[in-house]
Amino acid sequence: MARPRVYVTRALPGNGLTRLAARARLEIWPGSGTPPRAALEAGVAEAEGLLCLLTDPVDAGLLAAAPRLRVVSSCSVGLDHVDLAAATARGIPVGHTPGVLTETTADLTLALMLAAARRVVEADRLVRGGAWTEWRPDLLLGRDLHGATVGLIGLGAIGQAVARRLSGFGCRLLGWTRSGRTVPGVEPASLDGLLAGSDFVSLHVALTPETRGLLDPARLARMKPGAILVNAARGGLVDETALAARLRSGALAAAGLDVFDREPLPPSSPLLGVENVVLSPHIGSASVGTRIRMADLAVENLLAGLEGRPLPACANPELRTSGPTRPPGG
Repeated sequence: MARPRVYVTRALPGNGLTRLAARARLEIWPGSGTPPRAALEAGVAEAEGLLCLLTDPVDAGLLAAAPRLRVVSSCSVGLDHVDLAAATARGIPVGHTPGVLTETTADLTLALMLAAARRVVEADRLVRGGAWTEWRPDLLLGRDLHGATVGLIGLGAIGQAVARRLSGFGCRLLGWTRSGRTVPGVEPASLDGLLAGSDFVSLHVALTPETRGLLDPARLARMKPGAILVNAARGGLVDETALAARLRSGALAAAGLDVFDREPLPPSSPLLGVENVVLSPHIGSASVGTRIRMADLAVENLLAGLEGRPLPACANPELRTSGPTRPPGG
């Protein structure tokens, strides 16, 4: 039997693709960036499997261009880029990589908190620019994380991992979730109460129609004066124009952002003109070990789908226990 065709939108770290190549015929997009739409459609035209990233839009149109497709596997936790309803309607299971990056993303969240609070990026620019000419007692005064009140919006796996780290800093923790979930050591709070009472606010919820724009201008205005906002979840949770205005005015002391409503961040973004914000290019999972584990799980999801087995991590639960239907001649 001929090995199934698989289209891969980017080379991945580790040896997962080598293992996949032993059991499937691979076509790997050779470019360094996201494949253009035309290349993506051409790549999936005869493919039975698609291994993609969060920057690859897998919408109903793309699925229609892939009549032989039996499984989609995304090397990501979030699936904002995949039309799950359309995939489910086609009987195509969609794999993702939850759990693998929890601790690494929590680490980055703490890094953003500390970098924003202690003005690390501003300090680096000062030294490199030759502007550090003397020590002064008022030079780059920041905020303390230890002993602060930190509000966690979302208490899933990553939110809980951040809470565990902050307990070592002696922080008072407030938490809000849409589901009402409670976590030991985290005081339940209303969203408005959390915003008004927290020195730091950290976002840990998925981007859904209900959470898009969760921190709109009105809610940003409810944040405690001098507070610091951290977002390593999804950029669409925050109104970036309103956030930039709050930062420029001094109403908020700082922000640390790893995610943005549009990625890569466009040159026109108001955030680029703000000094008191730390910006990183969506690197929450970017450690060597975590990215290799993500790639390995993405490959395992893909192979399971091609072989008609349940995916280890399936995002459309309707298809979790039944394999995809092999298309005629596939």
